[in-house]
Parts: sequence; C-alpha cells; structure tokens
Amino acid sequence: MSVKTVSQNLERQTEKDLYNYQKNAIDKVFKAFDEAPSDYHLLYQLPTGGGKTVIFSEFVRQYLKNHDKKVVILTHRIELLKQTSKMLTEFNVTNKVVDSKANLDDQANYSCFVAMVETLNNRLQEDMLDISDVGLVIIDEAHYNSFTKLFKYFENSFILGVTATPLSSNKDLPMKDNYNELITGETIEQLIENNFLSRAETYQYNVGLTSLEVGSNGDYTVKSSEDLYTNTDMLKKVVYAYEQHSLNKKTLIFNNGINTSLHVYDTFKRAGYTIAHLDNTATKKERKMILKWFKETPNAILTSVSILTTGFDEPSVETIILNRATKSLALYYQMVGRGSRIYPGKEVFKIIDLGNNMHRFGPWGADINWQKIFGSPNYYLDSIVNDDDIEANFRYEMPEDLRQEFANSEEVYFDMKQAYTDSVNRGDSSKVLLEQSIAHHTKICVENSEDVYDALALMKLLEDDINHRLERYTQCISRSTFNFVKWLHDDYRMKLRAHIRENFDTIYEEIHGHPPED
Repeated sequence: MSVKTVSQNLERQTEKDLYNYQKNAIDKVFKAFDEAPSDYHLLYQLPTGGGKTVIFSEFVRQYLKNHDKKVVILTHRIELLKQTSKMLTEFNVTNKVVDSKANLDDQANYSCFVAMVETLNNRLQEDMLDISDVGLVIIDEAHYNSFTKLFKYFENSFILGVTATPLSSNKDLPMKDNYNELITGETIEQLIENNFLSRAETYQYNVGLTSLEVGSNGDYTVKSSEDLYTNTDMLKKVVYAYEQHSLNKKTLIFNNGINTSLHVYDTFKRAGYTIAHLDNTATKKERKMILKWFKETPNAILTSVSILTTGFDEPSVETIILNRATKSLALYYQMVGRGSRIYPGKEVFKIIDLGNNMHRFGPWGADINWQKIFGSPNYYLDSIVNDDDIEANFRYEMPEDLRQEFANSEEVYFDMKQAYTDSVNRGDSSKVLLEQSIAHHTKICVENSEDVYDALALMKLLEDDINHRLERYTQCISRSTFNFVKWLHDDYRMKLRAHIRENFDTIYEEIHGHPPED
C-alpha cells in the first residue's frame, strides 16, 4: 500500500475499511465488555497517529446498534470535542455536543453525547442532563486526571479510557487505581513497518538543565524554563539546529512559555525565515488563519506553546523541534507525535531535541512495556534518569564552525571522566588529569597555527570546551565550592597559556619535522 493511498484512506473511514489492527482492537474491547461486569473500567493504549478516535467511533456505532443504552464521550480540549463529534458523524453516529452553549431540551432525541469534562460536571451538578441510561462512557486522553471526578456519576457504566501513554499525569493518582485492565494496541515500530506512521530521524543537542526548577505539577516551571531558553546561546542554538537539519522544511517548534516562543519568533524573523507564533491567547479567527497559513506554506515554521500538543493534526509537518525539557512522558510523545503522521512524499520526519528528552525517556518509538508501567508506575518514574546524571555523561561536541578552526586535528575531544578512571587505576594524582588536558589543548592549538600568536588566539575559542572539562574534573574529584571552581578555572587558563608559549616551537617541530618560520 502506498503512502498516498494510506493518507487518503485515513482521511475518512467507515466500518467497511478499518485496518486489521483497528478491527482487532474493537474485537478485544468487545470481548472484555461482554465478559466483564457492567461497571468495568478498561484502558486501551495506541500510539498517536494510530487512529484511536476511529476505533472508538466504530465501537460506539456497533454498541448503539446492539444495545439499548446511551453513550457519553469525554474530552478535555475543545479541539478534541469537535474532532470527535465530526468523526462520529462520519460513522453515521448521530451525537449531541454538550458545550457551554448547548441547549439540552432535545436530549431525549440522542443516544450519544460528546462533552468537555468541566462542562459535563457543571451540567450534572445542575441536574440538566439525564445519564440514568448511560451504559458506556469513553474517555479520550485518559491519562489526564480531570476525568476521575466524574466517575462517581457512572458507577454502573462500562468505562473505556483511551490514551497513547497509559501513565497518569499525577504521580499520586496512578491509572491502575481507576482502571481494572490495560489492553495495548500496535507499537510505534509496527505502525511504521506497515506505513501507518513515518519513521523518525533524531538529532540531540546536549543542554545544561541544572538551572531548571520543578513545580508542583512535577514538570519544569515556565519561569525557570524561560530564563534558560530565552538566553542568547539557546536562541542561537535553536536557529543553528534548524539550519543544520531542517532548512526549508515545514517545522513545528514546542516551547515552555509564551515569552520563549516570542523570542524564538523574533530570532528566526531577524534571520530571514518564514515563521509565525501561536499560543492560547490567540482568538479563534487568528488561530484559524495561522494554521491555514502553516498548512499551505511548504517551508513554514510555527513556534508554539502547549496549544498544539493535542487536537492538532497537520501531516505535512516534516520536523519537530523540542525547544524545551519536560518530565512528562505523555507530553514528550504528544509533541513528537505531531510529526509522525504519514503524508505523500514524506518518508521520514525529523526530531530535534534541545531538552535532553531523549536522554530522559529514550528515543521516540523505542520498545516500551506499557503493561509494566501501568502495573508499577512509581517504579518506572523512579527509574527515569535525573538531569545531573544525564549531564554527567555528556560528551562535549565542538560546533561545526569552530571545528573547522581545528581542521588539522584528528581528535579534539578529551574524555576527562575516562582519564580520571585511568589515573585512579594507575595510582596517579588527580592533578595529572589537568596536565594531560592542558597538553592536549596545547597540541590542537599548535597543529592548527603558524606561530604562537595564532595558537593563543585559538586558545580563546576553547572556552566552552575548557568549561566542560573542568566541570567533569570537579565532578570526578567531588569538589565544587565556588572559590575552588573559580581558582581552578583561572589557574587552568594561566597554565595553558604558559604551556603554549613555552612549548610551541618544540611541538610544532614534532608535528611538521621543522621549526616554525620566523
């Protein structure tokens, strides 16, 4: 089946052309429904892009055809509400949207209701909606905990939760406490192999996140994220990453904070790129206009905040830039999933990670044991690598333009951590590491210079590399007081400068076979 054919089929499906894995999912759910008690809570997992809405819409169609009961479908976003209602209609399921403006005088004429969580909660408290005959409740994006407060109204209903990531958004409210069983669908790898999702090419840039703070929701705060991601170095890095891997490709950038997104917009605009900014303060008209522009513009860049993580589907997106860090596995998969849809001519999509998210959660599409996570969520959460450990294993990568200044050097990386291990095994003093590092820095400066002044100029370009090495050194020897670190940095630069001056001629002659010309 060609990518184009699959793309066309995904646009509109009926019970006659569901894919085999979708039919199998419906059979599994009905089997559980038939065998379980009426108040059973079942959770179904399927990756973003696999067609969860298609599956539960067909399930609703079949359910209403064979049962004299009503159905309620719950969403947490207005976009999902509208999409769900539209999909149900395409499956010939007449449905009533329960939003803030809905007139419920005609509710007796409907067997299927689609509602937002808070709206339904208000209507039930006001006793405006009759739910006495509801046999099935479907919860979209079930990992959000806002739905659980409604469970008390449906104590005799079969509840089906659907999600791409069956891990609760609240560590203190595990999903296993609200659902009896988890059924998993196709994996991302299986969907890719069968041309239902695009394959990803991933690019990671190591980012120091120790300045970030974690808020009460368990994720990084907007304030600390904005302090980091609006600094000049990070803004340069996101543009550089785009130019290296996504130039002239349709790109969606996710940020943690409106101010960050606006800074990104300004930076790309000044660089001459076609970009727009979107956040939740935009009016419906503005949002519609921006998304239309994004859809129709081949090389468009859209920088956004949260608003496009769910309920947004633009298959032509070619690159996802994670210009933020998150501790939420669900959010990570939601953001990346915006680029995974298949599209004519799009064999792969690209992921550019500027938040160490792949270090934290693993690559998108990696094999995840959702049953184990569902059964032991705290074990999984506690096993996620923390930022200090992630950064302790960073390898300094010299930027491409700087690397050209050291083109004559075969290797510019010095592994301080491995050198420390080797020195301990030999019984050497830790000071030997600094001497080895200084000797290596001297060598790469000399072999790319004509005279000592060139070498000293190159030394000034090694600030980031020096900082990285000394940070690893202080970690190895477990000394990080402010005064010691400041002295260490000053002393290293002084000794490196002196070592270049004293040894330039000797090293130059060793490299070239003759002394430098006067």
